[in-house]
Amino acid sequence: MTEFLIEYGMFLAKFITVAGTLLIAIVLAMVFVSHARTAHEDHIEIKHINRKFEQLELLLKSAILPKKQLKNDLKDYKKLLKQADKHPDEEKKRVYVLKFHGDIRASGAVSLAEEITAVLMIARDNDEILLVLESAGGTVHGYGYAASQLSRIRDRGIRLTVAVDKVAASGGYMMACVANRIIAAPFAIIGSVGVLGQVPNFNRLLKRHDIDFEQFSAGKYKRTLSIFGENTDEGREKFRQELEDTHELFKTFINDNRPQVDIEAIATGEHWYGQRALDLKLVDEIRTSESCLSEYARTCDLYEVQHRHKKSVSEKLAAALTRVQEAVSGRT
Repeated sequence: MTEFLIEYGMFLAKFITVAGTLLIAIVLAMVFVSHARTAHEDHIEIKHINRKFEQLELLLKSAILPKKQLKNDLKDYKKLLKQADKHPDEEKKRVYVLKFHGDIRASGAVSLAEEITAVLMIARDNDEILLVLESAGGTVHGYGYAASQLSRIRDRGIRLTVAVDKVAASGGYMMACVANRIIAAPFAIIGSVGVLGQVPNFNRLLKRHDIDFEQFSAGKYKRTLSIFGENTDEGREKFRQELEDTHELFKTFINDNRPQVDIEAIATGEHWYGQRALDLKLVDEIRTSESCLSEYARTCDLYEVQHRHKKSVSEKLAAALTRVQEAVSGRT
């Protein structure tokens, strides 16, 4: 019996050792695969998009033109492609196309920063960056960070054009005003240069149900307004002062980047449609991003640059909650 127990114990020890080794190997393999997958999922994609416009033109010609004329056009197109391959024009202007679709937190600013870093590493002085921007604004610090990324482009001496097809309001316009040129669609929403702060208060509801709320802080103005505590006139006044100060900083930022606007006339919190925004010098030209790109495609090399990042489950949940919050508030 003793001999059997010894042999069984040795067998069990070997089994645990082998199983433990296998488990460690599996864990290491999972870590390696996860790392490799993360490295693959977080990357910069660059597409040369001139051919898209050229092929679209040929597709339309094939449906409209007589066969003989189409045949001649195809021959000319092939000749141009061969000439471009044999004699690449190094001095041809490059236009890098970026896109920013902003939420309340300006969460896309992280990807925007990566894209700008990549472009500035290779951009030449005669190149240009075209940012297709859509945002109704959001947090001050989020959009302040996004605007500072665009400032890197101008600081480097690269021309920046911002195209607004739908909306660039509040923080969205804070970003747009950094550009050397702003183009906007006729009914794009522009402006909303103001600051909004709103805080719900449940203090009377808590009192009604005999619920006490206690809050401790160090610093007189650590918390000017409270959600559950009783707010004071002094706290409200301090909160209003903070909003006014933020508004002044916003106005100064726009005035520094776009001095041609009458800052007092446009910093009322109002928004305007494209044509009215042009009259107020908030934008420089009425046209869409598609119109701009199709024109550039004839004389420039167009490169679409996009930072790809696969979101984690927690990031997807946070994004879903943000969308719900935006839908409820209307972001006005």
